[in-house]
Amino acid sequence: MESAQDWHSAKALLEWYIELGAVDAIGDEPVDRYALEPTPPKPVKVSPDSPAPATPTKQPAAPQADYVALAKQAAAAAGDLEALRNAIAAFEGCELKRGARNTVIADGNPGARVMIIGEAPGRDEDIAGKPFVGRAGQLLDKMFAAIGLGRDAPLSKDAIYITNVMPWRPPNNRDPSADEIAMMAPFLERHVQLVAPDLLVLMGNTPCQTVLGRKGILRMRGNWDQGWGKPVMPMTHPAYLLRNPVAKREAWADLLSIRAKLRDLE
Repeated sequence: MESAQDWHSAKALLEWYIELGAVDAIGDEPVDRYALEPTPPKPVKVSPDSPAPATPTKQPAAPQADYVALAKQAAAAAGDLEALRNAIAAFEGCELKRGARNTVIADGNPGARVMIIGEAPGRDEDIAGKPFVGRAGQLLDKMFAAIGLGRDAPLSKDAIYITNVMPWRPPNNRDPSADEIAMMAPFLERHVQLVAPDLLVLMGNTPCQTVLGRKGILRMRGNWDQGWGKPVMPMTHPAYLLRNPVAKREAWADLLSIRAKLRDLE
């Protein structure tokens, strides 16, 4: 089939190709450029009177901010929970903040005798802006309701107060890194000081690492410890209990131990 393109149209198309930068004609036979001999670079003629080329100097790297020190300063300056909330929301050292929808601080009664510390917000918590609102949070509420405690209890003696080590959701719910934990630990410690609960419940490895300096929740759970001046009970995270229902028996024993400790501290 003959082309319907006339001479003038072909010429205009060729000129358009040239304007686009297509200036090399294509031959009838393909060229294997990998088989061609490499072309040596052309020697540069240097005049005897020419100054030597200047060696580029490396610019000194900008000093990295000490975000752990900045976090300690900001946390120490917070005189109440509202000031602490604002300090955490304003903190720019943690990259997790860039990808989070909400800064998840706490939920429950700040006058509670029991302060529960989880690891980090998940998808549901990131959307709602509150800790422990997904399936694991619903199980947590049922667990503590079984010993007469709840986040919505009006009286402090019956209430729990819930927070996390990390106020921002890690991508894909990964574990927080050691650097991320170190940056947020001063805020968490100040949080504990301001709430002043009778005891702490650490849900999972991340809060144990933050408060007690070690991990191994399956070995640590059920054994009272001391951290940040408070009695500490490590417990397996409710998400673990959802995956391993047989472990709920151990969690029930831990809850009974918490109730007994509260009676001893009265």
